[in-house]
Amino acid sequence: MMNDEFETLVGLVSQYSPSGQERGAVEWLVARMKSLGYDNAFVDEAGNAVGVMGKGPKQLVLLGHIDTVPGEIPVRVEPVGATRESPLLYGRGSVDAKGPLASFTDAVAKVGAKDDWQFVVIGAVEEERDSEGARFVATQYKPDFAIIGEPNQWDRVSLGYKGSAWAHVTIKRGQVHTASGEETAAEAAIEVWLKIKAYVESYNADKDKVFDKLLLTLRGMESDSNDFEQWAKLKVGVRLPVEVSPEDWYTKLEEIVGGEVVERVGFAVPAWKCEKNSQLVRSFLSGIRSQGGEPRFVYKTGTADLNIVAPVWQCPAVVYGPGDSALDHTPNEHINLDDYQKAVDVLSATLEKMTG
Repeated sequence: MMNDEFETLVGLVSQYSPSGQERGAVEWLVARMKSLGYDNAFVDEAGNAVGVMGKGPKQLVLLGHIDTVPGEIPVRVEPVGATRESPLLYGRGSVDAKGPLASFTDAVAKVGAKDDWQFVVIGAVEEERDSEGARFVATQYKPDFAIIGEPNQWDRVSLGYKGSAWAHVTIKRGQVHTASGEETAAEAAIEVWLKIKAYVESYNADKDKVFDKLLLTLRGMESDSNDFEQWAKLKVGVRLPVEVSPEDWYTKLEEIVGGEVVERVGFAVPAWKCEKNSQLVRSFLSGIRSQGGEPRFVYKTGTADLNIVAPVWQCPAVVYGPGDSALDHTPNEHINLDDYQKAVDVLSATLEKMTG
């Protein structure tokens, strides 16, 4: 039997909720928030779980995501043993990112309502796909401060996530006999890819930090033909630095490939770098130290719901949450329960500092 202090975490992880199938987990979390004494808890129009504590004019939103990648992992706890000092909880989403979301839920319940403040905890849907939950939330709130839930370890605060943009580049050529010696669409596509890669290498040449670089990926290539035409398609992805907006990248990509067809795919998001000198960051540093930690800042190469809401809200924000992000999406996903409890205590101390 687990301790009551882990009931939110274990219960939430036990609700299997891959993107598009979050309803059961959402309803469970809303019921849990009500049982923990939240002033209000409900399912919003986008299907997000929302819990509200307090009615003051200053608002702090704690935004996590309740969906996971597919691949159910039996939920189990491995207790302390001869080679392990802390118990581990295994289960899909224990790290990415129900651990952070559950820690938000428990911390706000622990701190309770504060004069002049309102805490809003949100379990957003669809983060692992197109962030539909966060896109809705971005239009519904205008917080004074925001904490985004992603695993970064209990003693680290993330101050930035790279942006991303995806495109299909299609190269078309007339059909020719294979003995003609003329360049095929597939061969031309390889030349186009090398041009894109050369530009990125040139851009990165004087950049020392990964966060400041373009990170290019060829996600796939396919080619085909009919009686009159042949074509090849490159599936190109890039992680963007703060200095390069998605529009900047698409413009440059079209310039590099010349007359070839560039099709924008999915939702592009800009990179975001948080302000380091803010009341929120200072409160987190104090909170981490209160639990015996040595605070560290990190900048991540992936994207998160931070990239969706921060450009809209334009308020001080950070990304925080327990768990080792190296375990994201793996069949071995698990969270250290001692670290989880430390994260709850760090968040509680941070909220007390913010509102004191």
